[in-house]
Amino acid sequence: MSPRTLPLVIAALLSPTVLAQEILANVETIKVRGLAFNDYKNDSASGALRGDIPLLSTPQSVTVIPEIVIDEQLATTLGEVLGNDASVTAGSKKWNREVFNLRGFELASGNGYLRNGHQHWSHYVQPMETLERIEVLKGPSSMLYGQSAPGGLINMVSKKPTHERFAELAFDVDGEGGTRYQLDAGGRIDDEGHVRYRGVLVKQDSVYSRTFQNGEQNERDRLLGYLNLEADLGGYGMLSAHYDRTQDKAGIDRGAWLDGEGQVIGERDMIWDMPWSFTDNDIENYGADLHLYLSTDWDLKLGYNQQDFYRQRFDSSPNYERYDADSQSYQYRAFDREDDWQFTTYYVDLTGHFTTGAISHQLLVGANALRYFYQTRRDQGSWTTQTIGTSTPIMPDLDFNRVTKGTPTEYDYYGLYLQDLITLNDQWQVLIGGRFDRMSQDIEGGNSQSFLPRAGLIFHPMADASLYLNYSESFEPNSSVTDEDDANYGLLLDPTIARAWELGGKWDLNEGRLLLSGALFDIEMTDMVMTRSLPGVGDDETDQITRQGGKQRHRGVELSAQGQVTEHWFVMGSMMYLDAEYIEHDEYQDLTPIDAPEWTASLWSRYQLNDAAALNLGLTYEGERFANLGEVVQNGQVIAGANGIVKDAYVRLDAGASYRTALGSHEINLRLNVENLLDTDYIGGGSYSDVSLGEGRMLRLATTISL
Repeated sequence: MSPRTLPLVIAALLSPTVLAQEILANVETIKVRGLAFNDYKNDSASGALRGDIPLLSTPQSVTVIPEIVIDEQLATTLGEVLGNDASVTAGSKKWNREVFNLRGFELASGNGYLRNGHQHWSHYVQPMETLERIEVLKGPSSMLYGQSAPGGLINMVSKKPTHERFAELAFDVDGEGGTRYQLDAGGRIDDEGHVRYRGVLVKQDSVYSRTFQNGEQNERDRLLGYLNLEADLGGYGMLSAHYDRTQDKAGIDRGAWLDGEGQVIGERDMIWDMPWSFTDNDIENYGADLHLYLSTDWDLKLGYNQQDFYRQRFDSSPNYERYDADSQSYQYRAFDREDDWQFTTYYVDLTGHFTTGAISHQLLVGANALRYFYQTRRDQGSWTTQTIGTSTPIMPDLDFNRVTKGTPTEYDYYGLYLQDLITLNDQWQVLIGGRFDRMSQDIEGGNSQSFLPRAGLIFHPMADASLYLNYSESFEPNSSVTDEDDANYGLLLDPTIARAWELGGKWDLNEGRLLLSGALFDIEMTDMVMTRSLPGVGDDETDQITRQGGKQRHRGVELSAQGQVTEHWFVMGSMMYLDAEYIEHDEYQDLTPIDAPEWTASLWSRYQLNDAAALNLGLTYEGERFANLGEVVQNGQVIAGANGIVKDAYVRLDAGASYRTALGSHEINLRLNVENLLDTDYIGGGSYSDVSLGEGRMLRLATTISL
């Protein structure tokens, strides 16, 4: 692609309404990229230890889901990709976003996700088309990244510019009539390749099988633009800059409702929300990274990212507790809401290799910081009764612009960290590290600080295998009790801390093409914040009390295999056994968290028939899960006790086939996928009032042409 074509690419990315045809008309001679069939396995994960360190020298369980698996599954959501790791279970999908649990702990939107090592606000459906791999970092990872959940982190790694010039146009369609158009292009801009780019354009229109009560299907409209530029700074370093924008609007389907027996209330395909409800997201990410080569042994990396997330949500907000089974009616209370989130992140990492006598060190000294801003306003209507089967009420006259914006929520936090991977000899390695972390917020009790250690011991019984023992911690900050009706109003709260031990092993087989791994883990979260009601409420009495001291413990076993088994057979498989329980709690004593099944398993495999054709087979197993913690109340009546609503176990099979051919100088890839091959009815993630239902059998056809 010539330099004069680049402005058209940039213009299209910054304004997604520009037609892709304007770019394609200017595309010149491009070398065809052939698909690689042997890269199911990655040997390192950049997010695990913030560096290019082999997985065999990483004392932590890590799963790397590569781009080829994302492409083979025609994945358009993070949930479709994370289903390849049995340690991740899905939660609710309401409001056009996804929630996940890792090792049984929920990943919060603000501290459970990374994009290229930056903390990332993941309150929307992530753009899979811009990613080259996804790294599932298991266990507490606060030492390197700050506040995070005990289960781990999801690190999304973006596609990088290439020296080789290429352009691919893709199109896929599914059985509901949903479509996706995609353009992926990249290569050198100058003849020498000192300046390179990568750009992605996506237009997607999704149609879902569930319908509103007036018969309309729920739909989603998404536009995506992504651009990444790289420039070599002579022999001294490299500068990169990135920008992406997602516009994503969809009707609201908060999910199905379950009764006290775990059965779906009403028709499976009925949406409780009104057809005029919607969520409209507009997200921009932009920033730059500078990599300086200080010497052959020392590097300095600096990074900055700004994420602006704007959302309008016009919600009908149907209420589960106000459902009356006898009259087949329920109440909803609509509102029009504006949300403005801003995530600003920075980091600086100094890495180096040096020796002290016969001992070698791989040292990391760094700092990262986050500035958080959030502001909202909402115009809310009154309670309205809706009877199933009657006409849909008109959209209420609500407008958030009539309401004054609320007081912003702002905080800053930063951390300083040091990590040393020490190689004693060919068999023994030691990892030590620590982090000082501080959070600053302009409210009473809003300041907190923590020190987090990390240590690991690695033994290599042979060159292609390792055994490890790891200790790590995580924290999630708390401020103070702000409810004036609380008996402990004004109490300063300590951070919630989790401590974890992990014992595992990794083994490279088949000349390094297949990785087997396993881990035993024990995670205990302490200083949990618990609020319970107080008896004997009077006009001058407090009605609740908040304190800290609860404990939650998750123990389990993980096994996985990833890579090439034979010359023609490739696999990505995993399983997990999980024992999750509140071991000390005022309200949830001895209960199991929602969506924390004992057994889970997943498999995605590829059998290459020849150089042109291949077959895929996938399997997902999820054991029984609880859909509630405490008692469930409906229409004033208790319909289920604590942990009383159970979602049945299920097995889902998927299949696919691909064929590669050529038309002149253009390579063409054709793909057919059948999701839920046996048309199994199953209940997915979420609680009893927002549970997602598995889609029935779904066919998807796709074609990709190299231009």
